Amino acid sequence: MDKKRSLMVMSVILILAMALIAFVALSPADSDVSSEVTVSAAASLTESFTEVERKFEDTHPDIDIILNLAGSGTLRMQIEAGAPIDVFASASQKHMDLLVSEDLIYADTRHDFAENSLVMIVPRSSENTIRSLEDLTDGSITKIAIGDPEIAPVGRYTKGALEAASLWDDVSEKLIYAESVKQVLVYVESGEVDAGFVYMTDAIVSDMDKIDVVAQIPVSTSISYPIAVVSSSDELEASREFIDYVISNEGKDIFIKYGFTVMDDN
Repeated sequence: MDKKRSLMVMSVILILAMALIAFVALSPADSDVSSEVTVSAAASLTESFTEVERKFEDTHPDIDIILNLAGSGTLRMQIEAGAPIDVFASASQKHMDLLVSEDLIYADTRHDFAENSLVMIVPRSSENTIRSLEDLTDGSITKIAIGDPEIAPVGRYTKGALEAASLWDDVSEKLIYAESVKQVLVYVESGEVDAGFVYMTDAIVSDMDKIDVVAQIPVSTSISYPIAVVSSSDELEASREFIDYVISNEGKDIFIKYGFTVMDDN
């Protein structure tokens, strides 16, 4: 009986030992990841940065990139509020400049890496004939989606274009504000509005069966994207490595693929 009990105890110990070995083998503590880098990126970078994340991690298995995607103004305010962000990629120089002035960015890590263009889109199912900014003043046009100029750079560029064309006052009561360029795209794709303003890159990756790009809109300032390390980051070295990849030739190829114009390292 004692011998049987001993065998049973040995069997239990063996099973527990094997389970422990399996747990240790699968435990994240034993993984190759040694750094987690949270990257806050403008919504218009969603597709390109998703691919950047995947390819960067393929060549840097010790670094885990966590993407936080939203309007640049919203992301800036998160950083100002103390959110644990390591890298900020903005669709506007304005929001990056504000963080630099508040000493919340390492200025020496800042690089401009891509440029975009502004376009006007309409639902493909629409019966309205919109081909220019002036067409938006027609009485049949009642809803126009733009990004909120206070938080979404695409909205600020749109407002500037409409003001330059002396049309802002004429269309202001028709405007539907969105939190990000992606929300503008949804409004147009769903036919909830007569027209909307997005970046060319967002139009390219959208459902082209649902929208038409009717005009490229001139802007007074370049739509350029800066990236930098947040000064509160605990992952300075890994964050710098990520930025180095973004501005590398391989990174540039990704941005070109999604319709951006790439910029020389500076």
